[in-house]
Amino acid sequence: MTEPAPPRHRPDEGHLTDVDLEGGIYRPEAQPRAEPGMPTEFALGLPANELDYEPGLELKARCQWAYARGRFLRHRLAMGSLVLLVAILLLGIFANAIAPFKYDQIDFNSILKGPSGKHYFGTDFLGRDYFSRVLFAIRTSARVAFLVAFLSTTIGTVIGALAGYFGGWLDNLLMRFTDLILTLPLIAVLLIASAKFGNGNQYRVALILALLFWTGIARVVRGIFLSLREKEYVEAAKAAGAGDFRIIFRHILPNSLGPIIVNMTLVTAAAILIEAALSFLGFGIKPPTPALGLLISDGATEMQTAWWLVVFPGLTIMAIVLCINFIGDGLRDALDPTQRRVRA
Repeated sequence: MTEPAPPRHRPDEGHLTDVDLEGGIYRPEAQPRAEPGMPTEFALGLPANELDYEPGLELKARCQWAYARGRFLRHRLAMGSLVLLVAILLLGIFANAIAPFKYDQIDFNSILKGPSGKHYFGTDFLGRDYFSRVLFAIRTSARVAFLVAFLSTTIGTVIGALAGYFGGWLDNLLMRFTDLILTLPLIAVLLIASAKFGNGNQYRVALILALLFWTGIARVVRGIFLSLREKEYVEAAKAAGAGDFRIIFRHILPNSLGPIIVNMTLVTAAAILIEAALSFLGFGIKPPTPALGLLISDGATEMQTAWWLVVFPGLTIMAIVLCINFIGDGLRDALDPTQRRVRA
């Protein structure tokens, strides 16, 4: 006859369960049993100094944003693009201190000369230093692009959040209005609106672009809110008496920031290209304010002989847009909770 198994002891009866000690497993059956009131170090058969606190072994709680930040920092292409973009933007921000000449300074002795030690990007038809004009143009184009991204993202987020959370007739009304804006021919409307209301002012051009760029982010935010409004934490917030707008902006919106930030980067890149196209066609920013598209337009007629008038502003636009797109890719990978590997 087999002997009955010994009774199992609960942890609250003074006996210890399996614990991890420096990478190994402590087995209660191989150690002295603890008696009620006995100090832990004697129950484990270890001296007291071996149970002292050791720095670096504590568990630290990390939020999802901390994990996303770590994944983004490991994305080499995105980090390199971020460094280059910041450098380009700093050149534009501090153009007054960096530029060797004023953007409108005329030198009739240096008309249409190529790159040299004195004029890094050459000069234009009036002898103005093109390196200085490109630096000031970066400031103008970046200001327009980021203003468009901020305004369009704000408008689209508010409209998408209201439509996705409340649904019903408000959702139908807002989404049909969004569909109406999407059906408009973008370039034609931009040309007409810029000619009629823009007047070459960079802030008016940015506002016109923002009023037409919010539709994409609005549809994205609506889809996210339709999904998140059925989650348990939203139901709990409603049961606790939270109001609709508190739930929207305090509970659901923070969980939607990932796709919103990624779409904001895409809008920024698109705004730079559209603003350059409008300025190139003569419907965007007007002289004497320098803009990258306007600089390309000025040198387009002399591309064969004065290539630097087109190449350097064009390369600057390409560098800015590529950096923003690569940063957007890195943010998308970092903010995706299902992403476990960094692709670049």
